[in-house]
Amino acid sequence: MIRLRALILAVAFTACQSVAVVPHHSMVADRLFFGRNIPAGGTVTDVEWERFLRSVITPRFPKGLTIWQANGQWLDPRGEIVREPVFVVEIFHEVTDEDDVSIAAIAAEYKKRFGQDAVLRITTPSETRFY
Repeated sequence: MIRLRALILAVAFTACQSVAVVPHHSMVADRLFFGRNIPAGGTVTDVEWERFLRSVITPRFPKGLTIWQANGQWLDPRGEIVREPVFVVEIFHEVTDEDDVSIAAIAAEYKKRFGQDAVLRITTPSETRFY
């Protein structure tokens, strides 16, 4: 009986060692919301958005991202409810200081270029797989 237990433990130990361990990478999903209404008047056009995407966002995250259009509302710093169309950009990436700085730079450039009050950023932990 003792030999049987020893054999079972040896087999179990060997099986555990043969299982491939995939290294865990700390990933996040950052979702950025870019309002299209310009507080001073007008809206960010499709052409302006495409230029911004190509020159500001894509160079910082060339591995990929997802974009969709939505409608949203928020309470602006002046206390007014603003309803507007938005571009939503979702980027999956490893947690690095460089990526954090890149996202802050994207938001700062959008605010500056289009006179925006804010760009909303939502960060959530993520596990990604390609099939």
